[in-house]
Amino acid sequence: QVQLVESGGGLVQAGGSLRLSCAASGFTLDYYTIAWFRQAPGMEREGVSCISSRGSSTNYADSVKGRFTISRDNAKNTVYLHMKSLKPEDTAVYYCAARSGRLCPLSHYEYDYWGQGIQVTVSS
Repeated sequence: QVQLVESGGGLVQAGGSLRLSCAASGFTLDYYTIAWFRQAPGMEREGVSCISSRGSSTNYADSVKGRFTISRDNAKNTVYLHMKSLKPEDTAVYYCAARSGRLCPLSHYEYDYWGQGIQVTVSS
């Protein structure tokens, strides 16, 4: 059974850092592009970052460039989102998602598998 599980969320003060993890089971991440999305209450789901299957390509939303870094460890079947200089507007439920292939889009329509989401709250 294909499953993605996010961890590492929580409450942090503005300016702080968090590292989110997305662990896969039931399939090997090697051939999948992985993305992080987030959704705040009343807002549409927003693409945050993605990393291609071989890690050769990454993509970031303008709102997180320079603050967030995506990485992957295929040996651990895990993708990470390192978040620093967090702002209250980063508060949302964060989801990881997977799609087969090497393209790295930030549209949620392009992804086939989703985690259950994890809350990140940044206090001011």
